[in-house]
Parts: sequence; structure tokens; C-alpha cells
Amino acid sequence: MIRKFIHSMLGSGKKSAAGKLRVIPASAHNIRPEDLSDCALRVVRTLHEAGFKTYVVGGAVRDLLLEISPKDFDVATNATPDEVRRLIRRSRIIGRRFQIVHAICHDEVVEVSTFRGTANDDDKQQTDEHGRITRDNVFGSIEEDAARRDFTINALFYDPIRNEILDYFNGVADIRARRLRMIGDPPTRYREDPVRLLRAVRFSAKLGFDLDKTTRAPVKKMADLLLNVPESRLFEEVLKLLLSGHALSCIERLRAEGLHHDLLPLLDGILALPQGKKFIEQALENTDQRIRDEKPVSPGFLFAALLWYPLIENWTARKAANERPMPALFEAMTDVLEAQRKSLAIPRRLDAVIKEIWALQPRFDQRSGQRPVRLLEHPRFRAAYDFMLLRADSGEVDQSVADWWTDFQQVDVEDRESLLVEETKPAPRTRRRRRR
Repeated sequence: MIRKFIHSMLGSGKKSAAGKLRVIPASAHNIRPEDLSDCALRVVRTLHEAGFKTYVVGGAVRDLLLEISPKDFDVATNATPDEVRRLIRRSRIIGRRFQIVHAICHDEVVEVSTFRGTANDDDKQQTDEHGRITRDNVFGSIEEDAARRDFTINALFYDPIRNEILDYFNGVADIRARRLRMIGDPPTRYREDPVRLLRAVRFSAKLGFDLDKTTRAPVKKMADLLLNVPESRLFEEVLKLLLSGHALSCIERLRAEGLHHDLLPLLDGILALPQGKKFIEQALENTDQRIRDEKPVSPGFLFAALLWYPLIENWTARKAANERPMPALFEAMTDVLEAQRKSLAIPRRLDAVIKEIWALQPRFDQRSGQRPVRLLEHPRFRAAYDFMLLRADSGEVDQSVADWWTDFQQVDVEDRESLLVEETKPAPRTRRRRRR
């Protein structure tokens, strides 16, 4: 225990894997302490005044240098989680594999982590047969912490007290060159954590950065490593791609790097069809716009869109085999979702949303009697309506149908009857008179 404590405070004593430290003074960067959230600034000052080295780290520093407003702020320190917990009144320790502290200020949460180190002789890393790290719970020095991060642009430490940036891997220069570069040997780092393959795609697409040649070279041939990632973590990372605000660029780069085969294998078939390609692109562009407008986005809606054309194909085949339309649709839903789960496990909690959006689509063809009114009252109507508009934009649904539903929602209740389409009824059969 004593050796671990000394190691956590002073580092392992081994030669640091970090590069040459560059201290970027206030005159050479555009970040100011007031750019931080009040909560992040308060956490840094509290720990600094208690004598601990404390910095804002990672994506927040990168985004501020790019003049992008950070979504959240992370803090790194040489204080242990227990010490942070004692100093920050409203905070809690979370995590088992590696404990971190959540500092809570009203509606904001600042994540505070202790500098992470490399394994020493008493607490070795554990890896599986593919090289993926499965256990690595070691505190360390700031130099070791920097070396453990994935990309140079994410290994920056900002000190708001001195208003300076600590840069161990020339990350500031990479940001200015709009270049994404892996820290260390890329193949080794991808084996340690295959999710870095997806992070490389997401950051390059989101930031518009070029992948460094050595960082990009092993990506395609190491794509199979994603099969070794826990399902929940893989889904979480794909969701980050889709909700990055640059979903279309992410999907395009995912395909360009050959990483989609084990995640969304049905994409190739969809995008080969002009109408399918237009539908997917429109869905992703709409998602990106909603995120830019700070509107909510439903993961269920996104996957309903990505899997719509495989569903149509399956449903059409079933109807051609003389199955009844609606039972065939529900069987097709199950088939498509289970087929997708063999590559990327969509959580079953999303099934209800996805299936309801799909199941409501045939009902938009029904514009007579009380059926349109009942559809309006359905709790999933708005999502299904937006989905139908995407189908109209891609040419799958007649635009007049989409316009009718838009008008039907907007007119007064008493005027809706005038919009109803007259139902075509079969001619009544004449009854034969019985002979006496």
C-alpha cells in the first residue's frame, strides 16, 4: 500500500514516455480563464489552493484552441479521489476499474481524475490475447498521464491560474496544422484499445482534420479488432459518431476506412441504391442540423432510418410469398433487428421506438374516416411523421401525401373533415330474390 501511495504521488521512477515538454504562454494561445465554466474554474482553484497540481485537460482545451464551445470540462490532478472528495463539497466517487470524482455544480458535472500512470512491477497491466488492455488501475505522474492519452490534440493540459498550456507531444502544432496524430506506435495503441479506430474516424470527421499517415496506415487491416470490444462500449462509440453533429461525414469516413463492415454491414447495399443513398444522407443531414440547433435527437429514430431499406426488402419478399401485409411487416422487423445485432448490438430498449416508427408508416396512406385523427393521437406520431417526411424527400412517398399530413395537423379541428379523402367503397351487391 505504501509503495502504491508513493507511486501515485511521485510516479513510477521509470523514464517517462512523454515527449519534450513545451510550455505555451498566454501570449501564444487564445484561451483565457474566463472561457472555462464557473464550475471547472472553481474545482481547479480549490485543488490548486490545497497544494495540488490541477489542470483542465483533453477535448475542452482542444476545442477552446479551435474556438469551439466545449460541451463539458474534464480536470486532471495529482490529488487522489479521496482527497478530491474531501475538498469538493458536492462530489461523489464513481468507477471500479479506475476511480474518478464527479464534482457537481447545479446542472453541470465536472469529471476529476487522478493522473494515470504506467504499470510498475507491483501492479502490472493485464491484456488479452489481442493486446487489448483489460486491467490498468495505476496512478502516476502528469508525464505518464499525457503519454497514456490517444491523440496529441487530446494530451494538452491548461493551467488557468498561470494561463499557460503544457504540451508534451506537440499537440498545439497539430491543431494548427489540422492534423490528427496518434501518440506512440499506432498499431500497438489500436491493439490496446480498438475503440481508438472509431475515435480516429470521429475526430477527423468532426474537426475536419487529416489523419496522419502513420496513424491511418494500420486502420483497415486492424478493423477486425473491433470484434473484441464489449458490445455496450461499441454501441456507445457508434452512437457518439451518429450524434457528433457530423454524422454524414463520420459514416462516409467509416466506409472509406473499411470499418463499417463489422458495425453496419447493411450500409453498402443501401447506399448502392440511389433512393436509399438519398434517404440515408437526408436522415443524417437532418440529425446533424438538429444537433446544431440544440434540439433532441432520438437514437431509435436514427437506427430506424439506417435499417429502413433492409426492412422494406425483407417485407416485400414476405408479401411476395403471400404473407399477410401487417404480420409480414412485424416478422420483417424482428428479422432485420436480429440480423443487425450480430454485428452491432442495438439495445433492446430501443426496439419499441424503432418498431413503432416503422409500424406507423403504412397508416399514412389512410386519409379517410377517423383513422387520420387516431393516428394524430398516437404518442409516437411526431417521430413517425418526421420519418415519413424523409421518405417523401427521397422520393419514396408522393410529396402530395406529405403535404396533406402537414396541412391536416395545422388546420382547425372543425376544418379537418374537409381534407379527408373520400373512401372508395366497393359497389353493393344486389341480393337475388328467392324463388318460391
